[in-house]
Amino acid sequence: MSVLARERGAERARPPARLAASGPAKIRVAQVVTRFTAGAGVIALRGALALDPERYETTILAAEGGSLLETAEAEGLPVIRLRHMAGGRGIYPGSDAQGVRELAGHLAAGRFDLVHTHSAKAGALGRIAARRVGVRAVVHTFHGFPFHDFQSPPTRRALIRIERRLGRITDGFLAAGTTIAADAVRLRIAPPERIRAFGTVPVDDRIRPRTDEDRRRARRLLGVPDGSRLIGTVARLDGQKAPCDLVEAVALLDRPDVRVVWIGGGGLRAKTERLIARRRLGDRFTLLGERRDVTELLPAFDVFALSSLYEGLPCALVEAMTCGIPVVATAVNSVPELVVAGETGTLARPADPASLARALAHVLDHPEEAERMADAARAHLGDRYRPEALGEAIVAVYEAVLAGTPVTR
Repeated sequence: MSVLARERGAERARPPARLAASGPAKIRVAQVVTRFTAGAGVIALRGALALDPERYETTILAAEGGSLLETAEAEGLPVIRLRHMAGGRGIYPGSDAQGVRELAGHLAAGRFDLVHTHSAKAGALGRIAARRVGVRAVVHTFHGFPFHDFQSPPTRRALIRIERRLGRITDGFLAAGTTIAADAVRLRIAPPERIRAFGTVPVDDRIRPRTDEDRRRARRLLGVPDGSRLIGTVARLDGQKAPCDLVEAVALLDRPDVRVVWIGGGGLRAKTERLIARRRLGDRFTLLGERRDVTELLPAFDVFALSSLYEGLPCALVEAMTCGIPVVATAVNSVPELVVAGETGTLARPADPASLARALAHVLDHPEEAERMADAARAHLGDRYRPEALGEAIVAVYEAVLAGTPVTR
């Protein structure tokens, strides 16, 4: 942590940043993301696109291979692909040091006014690099935390200590949901006057409440037999999303009429496939991998399932609710802000396949109640999930940190 100590010293020595009084120059923003893909990548992209291009000039810096990099470029955003942004949530001293040097070089060359980091890895490397080159202001978004209840206590304590130290070199924070913001304040990671929660995750504007025709068309695309009930999810195949818990839950259901579709790729694909084979679900559990036609496939689902161990505000969950699909999700972090138990969806215990199986069975066996909750979910979302609302929250924090004033004023 000696690097962080040096950066904190530099931060104490810096005078407060101030906005220029006037002038035509745009504010140059660097959005630093670990993996520019679903989740944090989607929110980072939609937030960047919601900014006024007459005032902000945004560049994306992310690891190579992210599924949204080409989308960002097509939208006119400059993209810098990082060679040394190591994947995974571990600490890798050699590659992480290279990552800081690489980022520092790009940030210095770009002469950015503000660096906005997303997710744990990019949040650490990006904030250190920004302070190293003297960027005027640094903002970090908590899409979740790198620590959670299913880690060993020493690992969790160490990660909390790291986040506290990173917080001392950060001017302002955004948090995906009030629960995440409250935890950041409670754990002394972010001061209360420098953090703002956003309960707004803009959804894909192609998603509309589904119709019977949408459902039939989507089920034809997926080849779902008549009479089958379809559980679906859209998520990465990684430890956070706990795909094996969903496999075990479906095995416990023991219902031959139930099929499952998982849209998304990731490092746990092979492990998940082996478990599917062991549980003899190969003919009913399909891993589709990455797809670009998610909006067309979503209406096929009878239930949207989220088996995560920890979350922020999941974009895929919001989009499923917007589409009118009954949802079952684990009760982690900010998820209960969306899934109000028994009102807008059904909650299950994380890391508990039996609990997840019971929740899924309840929704499948009570279609009228499931439809009632789906209708209530759409009403609960209202118009909060529009790009402008996220943009407004981001701009409020940007303006505050560049002016050297509290975020929460």
